[in-house]
Amino acid sequence: MEKKQEERREQEIVYSRSVKAGKRIYYLDVRKARNADLYLSITESKRIQGEGEEAPVFEKHKIFLYKEDFAHFTEGLQDVIAYVQNELGDIEQRQERIPETAAEQPVEEGEEPKKKGIFGLFK
Repeated sequence: MEKKQEERREQEIVYSRSVKAGKRIYYLDVRKARNADLYLSITESKRIQGEGEEAPVFEKHKIFLYKEDFAHFTEGLQDVIAYVQNELGDIEQRQERIPETAAEQPVEEGEEPKKKGIFGLFK
C-alpha cells in the first residue's frame, strides 16, 4: 500500500525545479490537487550528520502555497529581500559549480550574465 501512495504522490507533480544552496536543496514542485487545481510545494532538504549511519540522512521541511496566496507571498518575499539588501548592501553570491552545458555558452558582449540565487530574482 505504501508503494501506491508514493506513486500517487509522484504522479501529482506536474512541474519541478530544484535549487542547490550549500548543504541545502530547495525543491519547488507544482502539484495537481484532486480537483485539478495547481499549488506550489516548497521543500527544504538539508543533509545532516547521521550517527554511525552509512547512508546520508536528510531533514526535510515543507510548505504548501496555494494560487490565491501567490501575490501576497511574492510581495512579502520581495519586501524582506529588499530589507536584507538595504541593511547589508551588496550580497556576495555563493560560488556554484557551473554545469558543463552552461559553461559552453559564452555570455555575449554587453549582455549581463543570468543572476543566480533568490537575491537575483527580485531586482
